[in-house]
Amino acid sequence: MGATYLHRAGLLACIALIASCFFPWAYFADIQQSFTGFYSYQNQYGKPGKFLLLVAVTAFVLFLVPKVWAKRTNLFVCALGVGYAIKTYILFVSCYKAYCPEQKPALYTMLLSIILMMVAAVFPDLKLNEEKKPD
Repeated sequence: MGATYLHRAGLLACIALIASCFFPWAYFADIQQSFTGFYSYQNQYGKPGKFLLLVAVTAFVLFLVPKVWAKRTNLFVCALGVGYAIKTYILFVSCYKAYCPEQKPALYTMLLSIILMMVAAVFPDLKLNEEKKPD
C-alpha cells in the first residue's frame, strides 16, 4: 500500500520538476536578473532545464509502464537526474567575486522533486507473478 503512495508521489514530483524549470531559481542583484532552468545571462550557466525536462518526462513515462525493465531503467534515469540536479544546485548557489546570489524557492523545488522521484524509483509499485512449481 505504501508503494502506491510513493508511485503517485513520483508522478507528482515529475510534474513539479517540470514546473520548477520555468520559475526563477536564483536572483543575481549585480546584473539585476533572475535565472531559470532555461535562461541565464549570456547563457553562462547553460540550460539545465532541458536535461531535467527530459529526465522528468522519461521518468513519468517509466513510472506508468508496469514492467520490470521499465522500473530498472527508471532507477537509472532518476539517479542521473539526481546527480545532475545536485551539480546544478551547486552551480546556482555558488558565490563568485565575493557575491552570492539569492536563491529562489523553485531551486529547492527542483532539488526536492528529483530526490522524491529517486525515492519513488527505488520502491516501485510492481506486482510480480510467482511461478507455480509442479507438485
